[in-house]
Amino acid sequence: MRIRKYDVDYGRRALMQNLAIGAGAGVLTPLSKVFAAQGEIRKSYPDELLSIDAYTKGKVKTGDTINASNVELVKELLDPCIYMQVKSEGRKFRIKKTQTDWSTMFPAEFYEATLRSTKSPGKFDADGNVVTQDGKSWVGGLPFPDPKTGDEVQANLCLSWGRADYNQYAVNDVVLNPDGSVGYDYEFVWSELQTQARMDGKIFQNKADLLRYQTVLFTSTQDVAGSSFLSIWYYDQRKFPGLYGYLPQFKRVRQFPTNQRFEPLIPGVTWFLTDPWAAGDPMRTWGEYKIVERKPMLGAYNVTADIDQPNWMAKVHGGPKGTTFFDTDFEFVPEVIVLESKPTAYPRAPVGRRLAYIDARNSIYNGNTRYDRQDKPWVNFETAFGQYKKGDKVVYGPDGKNPAWSWTYCMSYDMQTKRMSRVRHLEQCGAGYKSVFSADNEEMYNKWCTQQAIQRLGSV
Repeated sequence: MRIRKYDVDYGRRALMQNLAIGAGAGVLTPLSKVFAAQGEIRKSYPDELLSIDAYTKGKVKTGDTINASNVELVKELLDPCIYMQVKSEGRKFRIKKTQTDWSTMFPAEFYEATLRSTKSPGKFDADGNVVTQDGKSWVGGLPFPDPKTGDEVQANLCLSWGRADYNQYAVNDVVLNPDGSVGYDYEFVWSELQTQARMDGKIFQNKADLLRYQTVLFTSTQDVAGSSFLSIWYYDQRKFPGLYGYLPQFKRVRQFPTNQRFEPLIPGVTWFLTDPWAAGDPMRTWGEYKIVERKPMLGAYNVTADIDQPNWMAKVHGGPKGTTFFDTDFEFVPEVIVLESKPTAYPRAPVGRRLAYIDARNSIYNGNTRYDRQDKPWVNFETAFGQYKKGDKVVYGPDGKNPAWSWTYCMSYDMQTKRMSRVRHLEQCGAGYKSVFSADNEEMYNKWCTQQAIQRLGSV
């Protein structure tokens, strides 16, 4: 039996106090200590931060659907863009039970690596890069399981996007015009290979100066099919990645400038290279990282993938034609870190700042909003992450035993033009390209991560 000792507003006040004194996550007990002991999240938070029922004093309950008629009851818990979508554009979501099992919030290998890092977390070297306590490059898992500064929060996001040594995503991106009509309908493959910060603790092919290879291959529509881009990321987060592209109409690979991060790769999409993972640029090309709030929020955290649906595609609703938003559940999260940052190495960037909403339990973001130079909200990049397990259906991760964990959808919504890029993680796209969570890294390197590879892929 759990005895209540605190009034209903205690948790919120404690989070505000923690922010003021620069403390880490947790209210009753530091979250890092509970995590290291593989204890229950309930040991860190009072009841009203673990149940929407308790927090709202019964006005909203787990299982309720939030829509325009009742969204005011949870307005303070929502990203302002999501609030507007629900209030004015027909969006709705169902509230699911708050997750307290840490092992479901990470890929299994990343979870184990993070448990190890609680005993020996990372640190920053003189150049602002993450290293181990003995000064070597980071070896996998979260370098800062209990981030207390904005820099530590961002480092947890940037070192390993997909939190695995290799990930390959089949993707659909439907771009909707303000009237709800389809402007574009793209499919592409996104491939990531970590050279460092790997789960196996090794440096891939001894490439000690690199962090990752990342390739995108467009498979449709016809006007962009075969176009491919390869980014080669340096471990030194002060350096811009090398960016190479193959365009079928020119039949050659060319190098592109990589400091122009604020332009769409293809026509129509509302997202830029800077947006994904809330860390689409090298960490030290942004700056002024600041935790501006620690608070409970509602968001698409720990969302179960729709692997029971054809090609993992979710149902849609809302907007002018009833197709703007993915159906999804939201979770009441006890502590979300709101992180502000600014593009300090881009003097001509149209972006003034960014706010990211990050779950303190596993340091993953649910959304990030970029603001223009006039500090007006511009694009909200919402992303859901969770396990690939639904009912008796399971997609396994790298170990072949535990469910895969990854992103399930992104919705990149331009608040100024009312255009939406509705992005879905698919089972497969194009000519049989599949999502992959476990693969021979050498094989994937040769297939996806060289200039010769992107030329070959684009010529097929």
